[in-house]
Amino acid sequence: MQTLFFLLEAAPQAPQQGSPWSMWIMLGAVFVIMWLFMIRPQRKQQKELQAFRDSLKKGDKVVTVGGIYGEIVEVNEKTALIRVDGDVKLRVDKQGLVRDNSDMAQAQK
Repeated sequence: MQTLFFLLEAAPQAPQQGSPWSMWIMLGAVFVIMWLFMIRPQRKQQKELQAFRDSLKKGDKVVTVGGIYGEIVEVNEKTALIRVDGDVKLRVDKQGLVRDNSDMAQAQK
């Protein structure tokens, strides 16, 4: 019998209403966390990629978005001419160049 009274006393109470500020604080915290872990690193990566594309010069070894390895022959404002193999040259948009491969070419020699 006492167990029954104990269970009745431990029955869940009606939920208490929190202050409306707690909801806004939680939403703000979620936004701050998203900014710290998602938006800020992506912006940093975009700036680094843009700096790489702006600093391209003749002789740099690069990789395109499609995975084509080549050496820069000529750089214009929006495009770059890359030598793929022998006399094969491709004109690609600078936005399609994603990685500097000069360091890897030096390491292989």
